[in-house]
Amino acid sequence: MLFIVSLVGCTKNKANESQNDSSQKETIITVAAAASLKNCMEDKLIPMFQEKYPNIKVQGTYDSSGKLQSQIQEGADIDVFMSAAIKQMKELNEKGLISENSIVELLENKVVLITPKENDKGIKTFEDIVKSDKIAIGDPASVPAGQYAKELFENLKLWEVVSSKASLGTNVTEVLTWVAEGSADAGVVYSTDAASNNKVEVVAEAKEGTVAKVIYPIGIIKSTKNNDSAKAFTDFLQSDEVIKVFETYGFTSNK
Repeated sequence: MLFIVSLVGCTKNKANESQNDSSQKETIITVAAAASLKNCMEDKLIPMFQEKYPNIKVQGTYDSSGKLQSQIQEGADIDVFMSAAIKQMKELNEKGLISENSIVELLENKVVLITPKENDKGIKTFEDIVKSDKIAIGDPASVPAGQYAKELFENLKLWEVVSSKASLGTNVTEVLTWVAEGSADAGVVYSTDAASNNKVEVVAEAKEGTVAKVIYPIGIIKSTKNNDSAKAFTDFLQSDEVIKVFETYGFTSNK
């Protein structure tokens, strides 16, 4: 009888050890985020998160929200999605690809007009963009910054002229690079992108009513095998500490 009790105790100890091992098990989550989020994610937020959660490794993939949306629809192994517009998140949610009640409209950004620091075209307003020989914008078919640009110039009755001179970037980072290098006379990006490059100048910010609010939502992919880790990351991004970091990169909290 004593021998049997010993075995039971031993079994319980092994079960407890197994649970402890499980709680310490390392998981890896993939976060697909709009290109305009890359700097703050890689430089600050992912390292901050990993310090708090050393057993959850985060790998980021960054591109236009439309491209990331397509990858998720095609079954890419992604756990968390953060887009630069509500449109892409809404479409994924309508297809049943986002976990229920996980979407949070987290941040707001601004649409701005930029030129190279040496702006010799006299471009000071969005209306002045017609003075450009070449204009850089994101491809409206897949890049939210391009969709906002198209909406803005349609409202200003300038889209026909702009589109005839436009070079279409595959993401907002490419647009920023073209203007910074002087390959384009002007371009439309987010204020956060402009703040990350000292070779460009912000000459105008889109006025309220000329374009929709630029909202960045975050959500957990329904097919994730790491739901608890993904939830820990999305909760982390909503903390006051993290919002303050986003603000240093030019974002504002969408409250």
